[in-house]
Amino acid sequence: MQIFSRNPRQWRKSFLESQDVDLFIEKAKKADIKPLAIHIPYTLNLASAKKSFYKVTIREFIADLTEAGQLKADYLVTHVGSFKGGTEKGGLLRVINALNKILKETKAVKTKVLLENTSGSGHWLGHNFSQLKFIFEGLNWNERVGICLDTAHAWAAGYKINAPETLEEFVKEIETEIGIDRLGLIHLNDTKEVLGSLQDRHCAIGAGKIGRKGFSFIINHPKFKGVPFILETPKETEADDLKNLKVVRKLYK
Repeated sequence: MQIFSRNPRQWRKSFLESQDVDLFIEKAKKADIKPLAIHIPYTLNLASAKKSFYKVTIREFIADLTEAGQLKADYLVTHVGSFKGGTEKGGLLRVINALNKILKETKAVKTKVLLENTSGSGHWLGHNFSQLKFIFEGLNWNERVGICLDTAHAWAAGYKINAPETLEEFVKEIETEIGIDRLGLIHLNDTKEVLGSLQDRHCAIGAGKIGRKGFSFIINHPKFKGVPFILETPKETEADDLKNLKVVRKLYK
C-alpha cells in the first residue's frame, strides 16, 4: 500500500511518537502489508529556484526519509520538482545536489527513494527518461534511488502505452535510459486527457483514454512481472476503490 505519513499539503507540525511507530509496524506486519510506500508531501520541491524554500525542502526531506525508515517503509516516492523561476538545467542540477545531500545525511536509512515520472505540465521535471537519466548520472547511480511509474502521467507526457508496439517502445526506453531493475512501483491510473496533453488528471481504470485493453497490456507485460501496482484513482466512497481493484484483477492473466 501507499500512504502519506503526515498531511501532504501542509508543513510539518510534529514528529511521529515512538509508540505510534511501534503500533504501525506491528499492525502492518500482522496484515502482511508488503511493500509499503510512503509518498512525500506536495509542499516540497527538490528543484526550487528559491534558496530559502530549497533549504527547507532538503531539511524536511531528510526528516521524511528518516521517518519512513522508522516505519520500515520500502519506498519513499517523490516528484522530481518544478524549476519555476529558473532553468531546466539549473533545476535538474538542484535536484541532484539536494538528493546527494539527503542521501549523505541518511546513510543508515534502508528506505529507497523512488523518483516519479510527471505529466510535464508547467515547469515540472521528470516527464521523460533522459531527464531522469541525467539525475541518476549526477547521483553516480546510487543504489538507494529508483523510479516509480505513473501511467496517467506517462500518457499525458506523450507516451502511448495502451498498444503493444508503443508500450514496448516505452519499456525499451526505460531499459535503455534507466534500467528495469530500478523500477520499484507503478501507479496505475487512467486519464480522460488526450495523449500528450501534459495535464495530470486521474480517472477510474478503463474509464479513460488508456482504456481496459491498454491496462491489460500494461499489467500483463513480462517486464512488469513482480512490480507492485498502486491505484491512485479518484473516489467518492470506499466502494470506488473496490470497483477499480475488481476491474484490474479481471484483466490480470
